[in-house]
Amino acid sequence: MNAQLPQLPSRLTDPRPVLAVGCVLFAIATVVVRLGGERWESALPVCLMGLVVGLLGYAIFAIQRRGARRGDKGAQTGL
Repeated sequence: MNAQLPQLPSRLTDPRPVLAVGCVLFAIATVVVRLGGERWESALPVCLMGLVVGLLGYAIFAIQRRGARRGDKGAQTGL
């Protein structure tokens, strides 16, 4: 009953494309909201925070990946 689960392809587990697309979309949304005037003013904090969270997520991923490549003891594996 202990059958081995198949591994997902690396293209499905790589967070870089998702983070990049998300950051680009939030950057575009921020520009659109800024140009939209008062009507969209309340959406500006959401756009900015989405951009910040995406960049923070990429920074955490990059730090973990660098640690895994250096062989740090507490780093995640498989990055």
